[in-house]
Amino acid sequence: MSLPIRCLLCDDHALVRTGFRCLLSNAGMEVVFEAEHGRAACEAYGRVQADVVLMDLSMPGMGGIDAIQWLLSHDKRARILALSAHEDHVHARRALRAGALGYLSKRSAPEALIAAVQHTAQGRRYLDPAIAQALALAEFEGESRSPAEALSEREFSVFLQLARGASVAQIAEAMILSPSTVGTHLYHIKQKLAASNQSELTLVALRWGLLPNP
Repeated sequence: MSLPIRCLLCDDHALVRTGFRCLLSNAGMEVVFEAEHGRAACEAYGRVQADVVLMDLSMPGMGGIDAIQWLLSHDKRARILALSAHEDHVHARRALRAGALGYLSKRSAPEALIAAVQHTAQGRRYLDPAIAQALALAEFEGESRSPAEALSEREFSVFLQLARGASVAQIAEAMILSPSTVGTHLYHIKQKLAASNQSELTLVALRWGLLPNP
């Protein structure tokens, strides 16, 4: 008998984690650790020996993209499935570029979650069909017109937190950066997105579907 797939589940919503844990357990998989933000997942990864990391992208503190990059910088064999409530291709492209093996919308059917985890555990790519279509169309039509494409990976992570209302000090603490470094990122983000303040950054994120509508 094969051993169950061991999963590290990272999501800032306890109810979401509970639902996913039940689905995975019913499929014979084992959730060996639950984390409510990226930093907790990174700190636990080395000791829990998970086969697959299920990583939400939009969390306070260290977000999913930064956590994916950190995990892979410490273990190139880490197998990560990105999870998101967003169905835009920008988040998917960022997650895959960061090194995630798969990307799944939280709105997907339960059987899609199980299939995605199984594929990821085997080192195979898995893309939500709707996301795969959006990515293909974006490639066919040329580079996405989303202004977020102009941002570096680190700037994109800072941008999302700013758009959610986090302060420079809060972002610096969460991402283990100096406030001056975050301030520099903020300056470049505003320049690239032609925004004059944090409220305008939020509007940009909402306009391009990078944040849930209020």
